[in-house]
Amino acid sequence: MATLKVKIESLEETMAAFADAFRVTDLQDDQVGEYSLSFPSWDLMHKVLAPKRLDIVKAMAGQGPLSIREVARRVNRDFKGVHADVDKLLKSGVIDRAERGGVIFPYDRIHFEFDIDAAA
Repeated sequence: MATLKVKIESLEETMAAFADAFRVTDLQDDQVGEYSLSFPSWDLMHKVLAPKRLDIVKAMAGQGPLSIREVARRVNRDFKGVHADVDKLLKSGVIDRAERGGVIFPYDRIHFEFDIDAAA
């Protein structure tokens, strides 16, 4: 089962994690890769993964390639609004274009991993 891990972390933290992963060269065959998407702030994450966009991602999870019209049907929304949200998700790297048309979210699950600090 492929899971996308969504994180809130700085660019420096993201680059350090990438460097650590790059240094690992002795992976076992049965080890599954970790897929992650990082945002620098809660506000940006919430802007990209607003509730209606998150509904789209949940409807696409584990479903393979779908047309935007089919995504709109599954989330019970109009095509124009879903098209705009799909475009934002594509540009943000959350979903991908499918090879034979349509769009795809190539994961079965989403895991959110972040801390929210108390206000100063």
